[in-house]
Amino acid sequence: MRDLTPRQIVAELDRHIVGQKDAKRAVAIALRNRWRRQRLPQDLQAEIAPKNIMMIGPTGVGKTEIARRLARLTGAPFIKVEATKFTEVGYYGRDVESMVRELVENAIGLVREQERKQVEAQAAERVEQRLVDLLAPAPPMGFDDAQNQEAAARHERTREKMRTMLQAGELENRMVEVAIQQKATPMMFTGTGLEQMDFDLQGMFEKIMPKHTKRREVTVAEARKILFEQECEALINQEKVHAEAIELAANMGIIFLDEIDKIASAETRGADVSRQGVQRDLLPIVEGTTVQTKYGYIATDHILFIAAGAFHRAKPSDLMPELQGRFPIRVELSDLTREDFIRILKEPKNALTRQYEALLGTEGVKVEFTDDAIEALADYAFRVNQTTQNIGARRLSTIMERLLEELSFEAADMKMGKVTINAAYVNERLQEVAEDEDLSKFIL
Repeated sequence: MRDLTPRQIVAELDRHIVGQKDAKRAVAIALRNRWRRQRLPQDLQAEIAPKNIMMIGPTGVGKTEIARRLARLTGAPFIKVEATKFTEVGYYGRDVESMVRELVENAIGLVREQERKQVEAQAAERVEQRLVDLLAPAPPMGFDDAQNQEAAARHERTREKMRTMLQAGELENRMVEVAIQQKATPMMFTGTGLEQMDFDLQGMFEKIMPKHTKRREVTVAEARKILFEQECEALINQEKVHAEAIELAANMGIIFLDEIDKIASAETRGADVSRQGVQRDLLPIVEGTTVQTKYGYIATDHILFIAAGAFHRAKPSDLMPELQGRFPIRVELSDLTREDFIRILKEPKNALTRQYEALLGTEGVKVEFTDDAIEALADYAFRVNQTTQNIGARRLSTIMERLLEELSFEAADMKMGKVTINAAYVNERLQEVAEDEDLSKFIL
């Protein structure tokens, strides 16, 4: 995991997300506490449980974006799941333990990538050796020892010549024949409670089903890639990868549980029974239990859970008291203001204005947004959010697409040119729609 201080984590998040200072600080402290825990004596490490976080706020204010950026920022295993995908056993849907298995799969990928970097140099040497063998195969042996020795010496000179040419890149287009191993893919069952059976059956099928080897004629350049993958796979110790991945996921894993408000219910009638069931199933996972995966058992005691929800119709207090208690840190994210919309359009590295400038730039059309255009766009986004459903920053995507619809259609035929988008341009294309409240509900 990267050694970032809370201040550095917040600074990284600030590059992509506007505002929401409290949520960023809470997440930064939680991540730093994982790093601190790793530096404590072993007996004390076991006693310190992660302080899970619940982010509360309307849609489109940055909850999911904070999670997405965390995934890239940390070197820790991370997955984002929606609580609405899970269901109580006996109902149609996914088993809650599947999120832990996904986390382990994520950790496997991270550890395998680290191991791969360590064996790349050795794999490259072995690939070169195999390519030389393919380009200069050994001659058949005869009965005359003297002739065999002479042929062997000649073959060795040819090999060295081939090696030199190979290293100089002179044989990249030469054709060679390589063997590619293909695994048979068995048909899998799906459904509630069958996930455990799925990977057990898959493991069994992989062992008993024959592996097909197909020979293909490819260029040396393509063969190098194929052989490199084969050699890396052969050099990586899979048992070591699995053991390290389970340890990494158990101690440094982060699960972002989105839409948790959709499983909160004040009543326990009808469909709400299933919601209560999901909460009951989630409780042991968040509290700490042992889950079986196809790579081994993993304890969830020290996995950090970050839950998020809009809580429009439900309240955090509608969750089961036991589940509420497992999310001691509560952070409220605020609604976006007009000034926030202006900053969102100008400041982030991936701002929508920059995205559209880059997209239309591929057609040779240079697009420039003036400051008054950005203010006008922010005005429309804020006003429509107030008069219709408040969907936060996502409203900007709808408005930008409507604004640039004509230009996006015509750009390919324009070939080149410069378009300056100012407040007048924005008003001309959005004013009529925004002022008609019924129309804006459907279009914006």
